[in-house]
This record gives sequence, structure tokens and C-alpha cells, in this order.
Amino acid sequence: MWKASLNGARRRDEHPAVPLTAAELAADAVRCAELGVAAVHVHPRDADGAESLSPAVIAEAVTAIRAARPGLPVGVSTGAWIAPDPADRVAAVRAWSVLPDFASVNAHEDGAEAVAAALHERGVLVEAGLWTVDAVRAWRGWRVPAGRVLVECLADEPERALADAADMLARLAPGDPPVLLHGEGPATWPVLLDAVRRGLDTRIGLEDTLHLPDGSPAPGNAALAGCARALGAR
Repeated sequence: MWKASLNGARRRDEHPAVPLTAAELAADAVRCAELGVAAVHVHPRDADGAESLSPAVIAEAVTAIRAARPGLPVGVSTGAWIAPDPADRVAAVRAWSVLPDFASVNAHEDGAEAVAAALHERGVLVEAGLWTVDAVRAWRGWRVPAGRVLVECLADEPERALADAADMLARLAPGDPPVLLHGEGPATWPVLLDAVRRGLDTRIGLEDTLHLPDGSPAPGNAALAGCARALGAR
């Protein structure tokens, strides 16, 4: 499975094609799905363009994507930068009127297990976001099952990112949930190729990089998805 990470925390001034509104997310989701992407990960925004976990904002984005591309799984982030108080994140999840198919929870964040538990109770697949070896240990302590593990290599330097990936992957076991491996910034494409080589799921999108493999500016998410497919992303 490979996923399109459509916007993340990106601002329009970082790239003019970053989708922010529900309609823009839906349009990009359709374009990427036509290139073989099996799911989309989005950071829905409120009317002011700020990331939000509010029921209305989540519902608008998820509903728009499902209407535009029925059957395409849709996931969201529950990152602590969106709502710093863990209790607020848990309350938001419990109030969602429209549920995404999956949601990422960064294992190193305060209250991560409580947020994961709220998602699991509502039937939303939990993606455990692992940024470091310490985060792997933190996730191991959860009493909540994860449906997918995200090995997220955030170092810009490709060699460091690949080494981090190897360190984290070495601490996973055959019986663990499916793994999605990805990088960010200059390490995006080297880590994606590593995921392909290892036969792991991966992702691509403007959240992770603004550039094509040759270093040129990416016109948008569809161009990134097309390159990932050509490189063997699955």
C-alpha cells in the first residue's frame, strides 16, 4: 500500500499547489488515486487555514474526499501541535461525527496512548507514528493495538535518515503491524527507494517534499505520485 500525504502543515506560501480546503483535498485525492495511490493522509483546515481536529472540519474534509473518490481510505493526523492538550485531542476524537478510516498518533507525544485508545474505541485504525528508537519503546508500552506502524525518518540528511530507518526497523518484529516507511525533505526519495527495496509500504506528497527526484520543483501531488509509481512504490 502506498499513500499520498497531501498537505501536512504546509502553507500556501511554501507551494502554491498545497491543498487546504476540503474541495482542494478531494480534487488532489482523485488525481493521486488515478495514479495508483491506495489511501490519502490529510491535515484538514478550518476557515482560517489552521489545522483542526474539530468535528465539523474533519467531517467536511473526509466527506468531500469520499464523495469525490468513493472507497478511497482517508486518514488524518492527531499531532500534538494541532491541539497541545491531550485531553482536548481525546475529546475531539470522541466528538467526531464522521470518522476517518485511520489516524496517526505520534508515540512520543504526551497523551499518545489515550488518543490512540479513543480512536480504537471508535473503530478508527490507529497508525503509530515512530520518529525515534525511543518512540518505538514508548509504543511498545501501549495497551492499545495499532493497525499500522509509521516509521518516519525526519532527518534531512539522507544517510542519517536511512540509518535511523534501519535502527527503528531493527526493533520491530515479524508479528508487529504492517510498516509504512517514509522520509521528509531531502531524504524523501532515498527513504522511499529504501522502502521499495525492503518491500514496505510508503507514502509521498507535498507534506513530505516539494521536489521531484531530480531536485526540480514538483508541480503538485499528482506529479509526486507519478514519480513514486515509476520508482516502484506500492
